[in-house]
Amino acid sequence: MKRTLSLLLALLAGPSLPATAGEIWITNEKDDDISVIDTATLEVVRTIATGERPRGITFNSDHSRIYICASDSDAVEVMDPATGEILHELPSGEDPEQFVLAPDDRHLWIANEDDAVTTVVDVDTREVVAQINVGIEPEGMAVSSDGKIVVTTSETTNMAHWIDTATMKIVANTLVDSRPRHAKFTKDGAELWVSSEIGGTVTVFDVATRSEKGKIRFAITGVNADLIQPVGFDFTPDGRTAFIALGPANHVAVVDMKTFEVEDYILVGRRVWHMAFSPDHQQLFTTNGVSGDVTVIDVATREPMKSIKVGRFPWGAAARP
Repeated sequence: MKRTLSLLLALLAGPSLPATAGEIWITNEKDDDISVIDTATLEVVRTIATGERPRGITFNSDHSRIYICASDSDAVEVMDPATGEILHELPSGEDPEQFVLAPDDRHLWIANEDDAVTTVVDVDTREVVAQINVGIEPEGMAVSSDGKIVVTTSETTNMAHWIDTATMKIVANTLVDSRPRHAKFTKDGAELWVSSEIGGTVTVFDVATRSEKGKIRFAITGVNADLIQPVGFDFTPDGRTAFIALGPANHVAVVDMKTFEVEDYILVGRRVWHMAFSPDHQQLFTTNGVSGDVTVIDVATREPMKSIKVGRFPWGAAARP
């Protein structure tokens, strides 16, 4: 009740403006487009058409190009963010859902859900350089900051597949809880975090040994346990705090990254999927699929600031300075 009241009061009061401006790009699955939010005004300033069912979205390092998984078009689209023009498509395999761009900006690693493979594409030559067999229904993708390891998670096999980027071969498979959806390395490369949607957990691995280091579980007063389904998450730059989307629980969990303890729950829109920090990391933007909006969270106070209406079934999010 307290959190619900805080959300209503915050939405009525309106947002405070951040110190620096930027953009948050949101993919809308059902509308086949992208909503661009200005982080200064917290308004949608552009709507850009894409291929069918856009989901995963990421910028290259200098933000001059944006890559979009157009899942039902079986393509990864390359767009000029300044003009919104789709420059060309990359071969992606069937039903691309999520991907990661290597730190060298050269290789795009793509999870192909229908094919049970990870496809590696050279974005300069626009050629497939490898296809790696992984588990059934791959989705989550993560790359270490040094670019030496890529991890694919497979939803049905319930595994994280560790891939050596030099050889482009799997070097290990580790079990996680049911239906892993998202994966991410910590900035120092020491840990890998994997969310398990149906298992209701986030597993933390020690990268050096690939062994389980910890497991995070969630409990929200008044919310059925089977509705708590962790999906996307992100870390603050100081490596102290993780924000984890809990799907149909309609909350984001705030977790201490040292103790793995849940410190807070933040009420957001319906079926929260993914998130992105503003370029200055003062705000967090969550995609709420069923309610068709984005919740803006003040990172310092951990309070919702505003709800922004976007397209139908917002899914992915990425920040641009």
